[in-house]
Amino acid sequence: MCFSSSDAAGSTVAPAPPAITLTEAALKNLKRLREDTGDEKVILRMGVKSGGCSGMSYHMDFEKEENVRAEDAVMEYEDGFKLVCDPKSLLYLFGMRLDYSAALIGGGFQFHNPNAESSCGCGKSFGV
Repeated sequence: MCFSSSDAAGSTVAPAPPAITLTEAALKNLKRLREDTGDEKVILRMGVKSGGCSGMSYHMDFEKEENVRAEDAVMEYEDGFKLVCDPKSLLYLFGMRLDYSAALIGGGFQFHNPNAESSCGCGKSFGV
C-alpha cells in the first residue's frame, strides 16, 4: 500500500503500486523480525550486492530511519511498515515480489524477481 497524492488540480491520484511487493506472509514475518529488534521505529533496508552463486545476492537488514539518504526510495506498506532501497539496487529489484514460506524444506523468504535471468538453487542470489 502506498499513500495517494494530489495532482496540480487538487484531484486525488490513485496510489501507485510499490516498486517492491510484499505478500501478506512476508509482511507478517518482517513485522515479527522488526519486533525482535526491540525497536519498532526501525525500517527494512533491502538491496543487492555482488556475490553469491549467480553473481548478485539479496540483502535485507533493519536500520534506523534517520540513516535513510535523500536519494533512497522509501515504500510504505500496511500498518506503517517501511522499506527503503538505494537507487542502484532498485534497478535490479523493481517489480520484485517478496514472499515467505514456513515450509521445513525450502522455507524462509522467497524472492520472485522478474529482472533475474538466472538464480541459484537456494533462491538467495541471481544473475542479470
